[in-house]
Amino acid sequence: MEHIVKNVLENSIAEELEIEPGDNILAVNDHPIEDIFDYQYLINDEYIELLVKKSDGEEWLLEIEKDYDEDLGIVFENSLMDNYKSCYNKCIFCFIDQNPKGMRDTIYFKDDDSRLSFLQGNYITLTNMKDEDIDRIINYHLAPINISVHTTNPQLRCSMLNNRFAGTILERIRKFYNAEIPMNGQIVLCKGINDGEELWRSISDLMEFVPVMESLSVVPVGLSDYRDGLFHLEPFDKEDACEVIDIIEHFQKKAYEKHGIHFVQASDEWYINAGRDFPEAERYDGFVQLENGVGMVRLMKEEFEQEFSAVQGDDREYEVSIVTGVLVYDSIKILVDRMKEKFPNVKIHLYKIINDFFGHRITVTGLLTGGDIIKQLKGKPLGQRLILPSNTLMADEPKFLDDVTLDQFIEALQVDVCIVESSGADFIHSVIGDEMHSRFEK
Repeated sequence: MEHIVKNVLENSIAEELEIEPGDNILAVNDHPIEDIFDYQYLINDEYIELLVKKSDGEEWLLEIEKDYDEDLGIVFENSLMDNYKSCYNKCIFCFIDQNPKGMRDTIYFKDDDSRLSFLQGNYITLTNMKDEDIDRIINYHLAPINISVHTTNPQLRCSMLNNRFAGTILERIRKFYNAEIPMNGQIVLCKGINDGEELWRSISDLMEFVPVMESLSVVPVGLSDYRDGLFHLEPFDKEDACEVIDIIEHFQKKAYEKHGIHFVQASDEWYINAGRDFPEAERYDGFVQLENGVGMVRLMKEEFEQEFSAVQGDDREYEVSIVTGVLVYDSIKILVDRMKEKFPNVKIHLYKIINDFFGHRITVTGLLTGGDIIKQLKGKPLGQRLILPSNTLMADEPKFLDDVTLDQFIEALQVDVCIVESSGADFIHSVIGDEMHSRFEK
């Protein structure tokens, strides 16, 4: 595979050596480059020889003396420097299989690439990794590696992932453990499948690897309306949620007594569905599993209270609207009511958006679509700006999951939009109309 230079950073070694966009990096120290990790590992020496093929076909062998960990300043067209590895599994709970037809092609791509675990924090099953892939991670000491465990029962894991090679998970985790490669784990829980005694077994097995395995999240399976022909799964009810929390909190106590960390965490959805208060902030061990919906509400409340105590209230008059999903509506409403204590003349419209696109069992804010929000806000008072959580948009462009662009969204609702992250401080200042710095400028 070619490794084409996209850009060269100013005042970098690459610029000094006249490496240009369009050049192809062939080898470092006579070693061919497989991907970004090979490249980064090989260029760490104080002396390297870089083989470059110029856009006119001429090859240059560049001798470079530099500091040990000094970067060359090359940005590649393909950030991974290799093709992405797709998933070999057919998991009974896979959300990609539950997408409606007609979405963009990238929505249907199932990645299970270990390299994305380090670059983007993705969780991987380890099922498409060869022994040499495991060895390379250990040799390069790439960390942390985020692992989709789901169950430690070999037969059950093969069944859940529909992959006869999926049962070696404990052996692979143990290999990382022995090499002291930091790990995080994830269990997607399916009712009647890997919950109850199986959940107990999985957590108990994984406790062996603490603290090298630093955290383990337990999240409920997401069930859309597009499950025709898929494995039948039932949603969890309040009693189920209480049982899951009880199991998790049992192991939290054991982990804390032995290792000083709570290790296993329940996602926010369990506490909301159980009608229980969220754990205190200290129980989240630094909120290491936020991306899995673990501790997001607690952290937002903590940040809110800290910032709110420092904010000087006033009698400003302002009208604003806020979009949220069903799951966290009640939690956000508490913050809205608190805002009125210091800003009684700020009128706040909090809108709970029902997910018609995926189905009403999908309640998280991050899976709301532009079309649903537009449809449900048409004709309603929106005030001087609409506050839109950043996780409703794609990470790299201002577009919703249903391909509605931010410009189309603004045009449809005829309102200024403020895109905010999930922090409590951002929430406060967006509500009272302070200037915000959003991911997308609008």
